[in-house]
Amino acid sequence: MILHTHTHTHTHTHAAAPLLEHTHGSQLKICSLFDINNREYPPQQKYTLHYITVCVCVCVRVFQMSKDKPPTSRADPPQQEQMMEYFTQQILFLKEKAMLQASVREEKKLLVENAKLKKDIDDLKNLLQDTQKRKAVKLRQERALSASIASTSAQLGEPAPSTHTAPSATQTHAHTHHDGRRRRERRGVSCESVCVLSREQKLDVSRLDLRVARILDVRKHPDSESLYVQEVELGEHAPRTVVSGLTNHVPPEQLLGSLVVLLCNVRSVKVRGVQSQARLLCAVNQERMEPLTPPTGAQPGDRVTFQLYPGEPEKELNPKQRLWERLLPDLRIDARGVATYRGVAFEVRGKGLCRAPNITSGNIK
Repeated sequence: MILHTHTHTHTHTHAAAPLLEHTHGSQLKICSLFDINNREYPPQQKYTLHYITVCVCVCVRVFQMSKDKPPTSRADPPQQEQMMEYFTQQILFLKEKAMLQASVREEKKLLVENAKLKKDIDDLKNLLQDTQKRKAVKLRQERALSASIASTSAQLGEPAPSTHTAPSATQTHAHTHHDGRRRRERRGVSCESVCVLSREQKLDVSRLDLRVARILDVRKHPDSESLYVQEVELGEHAPRTVVSGLTNHVPPEQLLGSLVVLLCNVRSVKVRGVQSQARLLCAVNQERMEPLTPPTGAQPGDRVTFQLYPGEPEKELNPKQRLWERLLPDLRIDARGVATYRGVAFEVRGKGLCRAPNITSGNIK
């Protein structure tokens, strides 16, 4: 039927010419109904709608003419039927074409939206993976921290976690302190262990208790010709006994009554049978050794501090940690004869710097 219709296309068009002359008014009405000229249709869709309106108007005109007098073109009934069939086929074809174009546009729109959603999903997956990796790293660090704290506590013989906290200045501060302690205890970490670990990680000179002392008495060691036994004043209730190896470097009369710098938080040890309760700090080079000299105006018991390394010293250094030996390479005498730690001077606050009387660019022991 379609092939037959296309065979008579020329005849149909010629026969429909008088009809098209009378469809202009109806076409304008239909165009205004669809608002084709004012609405922003795509070009292809606007062309399709125009074509449909022409076909509809022609069909309407043919129907009207069938009720009036016969047209001057003398179209017989078979030709009119063929024309109606042709217009019907064209309308259906244009309708299918319009639907196909709409479906293609909708498909393209959906493809674009799907691509965007896929990209969003990939971004969320990457974000989730990064978050999981960070959480895994944090968990491993917490486990390593707990293990390190446990081993440190075992070595130092730390007591069990305390259930009491120090009194705070305000109720808010006390509440925060209790919450932090409970969180650490849920993780298996005690307050004391955290303090020990933080001080273990802070390896600097602030952990040393360095103080000014005055030598009250000097005598030879009974069992060693190279050692002195000195009684020193630190501003405490009783003098301390210190054993030093200055016999071959400084005469006893030069030491008597002089001010020196002592390391006071070392564990008391016996040196050739004599208990030594502190360490006397000396400047050394290849030729000589001499005690460090505090600044003028310093008094026994004054603490030696460092500007860039604040903090309170430990009560007693643990010999197993070998803290003094680990800090010793950074203790130096500079070119001016000033005792330093990593370039920061030994200082008695408000009174001056500690020096070596005759040594420059040397070491400290």
